[in-house]
Amino acid sequence: MAMTSDVFKKNYQTYLAQIANLDLTSAAPILGLESRGDQFSVTFFGQPYLISKEGFVDESGTAPSYGVCVILAKYLLRCPAQIHRDEDWCAFRDFKKESHFTNVNYFASDTEKAIVGAFTGRIDALFEAGEKLGGVREEGLFNYDLVLRFTALPRIDLLLLFADGDEDFPAYGTTLFQKQAEYYLDPESLAMTGAALTRRLKDAAVSPI
Repeated sequence: MAMTSDVFKKNYQTYLAQIANLDLTSAAPILGLESRGDQFSVTFFGQPYLISKEGFVDESGTAPSYGVCVILAKYLLRCPAQIHRDEDWCAFRDFKKESHFTNVNYFASDTEKAIVGAFTGRIDALFEAGEKLGGVREEGLFNYDLVLRFTALPRIDLLLLFADGDEDFPAYGTTLFQKQAEYYLDPESLAMTGAALTRRLKDAAVSPI
């Protein structure tokens, strides 16, 4: 989603004004931010972004998409008072704070259905794309053809599950979250994070990184 409309720009500026009032020095150990001299950076799927009053930029000075900016901003703004650790895996619909029907539909269409549409019959391509993005194969956790673990944000890991289709069952793909994720991102941002992983996998499957 390109940050081009006036609405997007206004929302982004609102987030930046709120971030300017944060004590990032205190937030850094809770959120896993990295110190960069007098600045901090936050890593999203292996890509570090510098934080400033002007916004988020990568090390080349390029800003991420509006959607990524929203996720990063919400991660900073929802900083809890302490580190929460609950590394059990859960489905998006199982979050206690998740109650909005639109978020469930968005996650289903832009994560689950998108994974199936892009990678049915292409499990090797999915694995190779996942490796490019830093995904690590997890063995023995779930009975799927492919299980990959990704670090989305310093306190949020995702687990990609994919079962290729056959003559009896259709292909199925989804993303699980650690339960602690709900302390760091709101449901909409969590759904956007799952969709962001899917888009990156599709891009990585056709373009070398």
